[in-house]
Amino acid sequence: MTVKNIVFSVLLIFIPISLAAEYLHWGELAVFITAGLAILPLAAWMGTATEEIAAVVGPSLGGLLNATFGNATELIIALVALRAGVVNVVKASLTGSIIGNLLLVMGFSMLLGGIRYKEQVFQPTIARLNASTMNLAVIAMLLPTAVDYTSAGIDEPEMQKLSIVVAIALIVIYVLTLFFSMKTHSYLYDVGASEEESEAVEDHKPNVWLWTGVLLAVTILVAIESELLVGALEEATKQLGLTELFTGIIVLPIIGNAAEHATAVVVAVKNKMDLSVSVAMGSSLQIALFVAPVLVIAGWFMHQPMDLNFNPFELVAVAVAVLIANSVSSDGRSNWLEGSLLLATYVVIGAAFFFHPAIS
Repeated sequence: MTVKNIVFSVLLIFIPISLAAEYLHWGELAVFITAGLAILPLAAWMGTATEEIAAVVGPSLGGLLNATFGNATELIIALVALRAGVVNVVKASLTGSIIGNLLLVMGFSMLLGGIRYKEQVFQPTIARLNASTMNLAVIAMLLPTAVDYTSAGIDEPEMQKLSIVVAIALIVIYVLTLFFSMKTHSYLYDVGASEEESEAVEDHKPNVWLWTGVLLAVTILVAIESELLVGALEEATKQLGLTELFTGIIVLPIIGNAAEHATAVVVAVKNKMDLSVSVAMGSSLQIALFVAPVLVIAGWFMHQPMDLNFNPFELVAVAVAVLIANSVSSDGRSNWLEGSLLLATYVVIGAAFFFHPAIS
């Protein structure tokens, strides 16, 4: 058993602890911390169950399954938060996830991989395609905010309608990227896929019904823990001296994405930078092209004012993250210094959000 698996196994103890903290009234801060720690191993189990089912159902359906459930934990947390009406936190968690994947995850991957190997290589063609798609996502996120700031003001129903149009366009692009990567140009992605498959044990075929049950159970537990986390959010952040903005940008994305982050770093240390970059960039794209649009549409059904009119400072931070990540990854080579640059950018952005006085 790897160190990562041992850590996540130990963290499972926080599932009953968080439930006890809620029902024995240990306080909002205790509930928030224990629920956050409980979600970490659940996210890892969700990822494992998805991969096991994908191994059975075949590459096409498996790829679609991975693409759909890749950020399921974050989506569940965001849906619970959206239903609770903390829309600003939901928006911040979306931009925070993009920033975290591009700077924190890719930064640690390049740093630790670069310390062990002088230089690592990955597919520059894929990196450029991901960069172009990420640029589109930034533009789509920027335009509704730009409309609001360059006009006399647009009321919420109209902004939500504009956001739904943009969301549908982004989902269409997401579907096209899946078709591109799994069908018409799948050969470009064969390197990362073959590396991942070489790690798999071929002696036995996973029990699809068992892992489907695991996936269902874990999803229910994530939803329960997300309810506890969001319910304690407001009071806990006050006790910790954190703003909703900082919590949404930094804390929630780390909780929802920790398992995926660990995977990207581990494979980078094994000199599989193709797979590591694919995880980091792919997760960012999934947030921008799938999770954010789904939340906009869900907000419309829930009668919550969820739209793509973001805090301008969040958009600046996302644009900076995309710019430096694209610059570093464009040549298909990485080293420890480039990883340090990404991490330094994340620290600076994190500090700026920590001292930012308000969310609007």
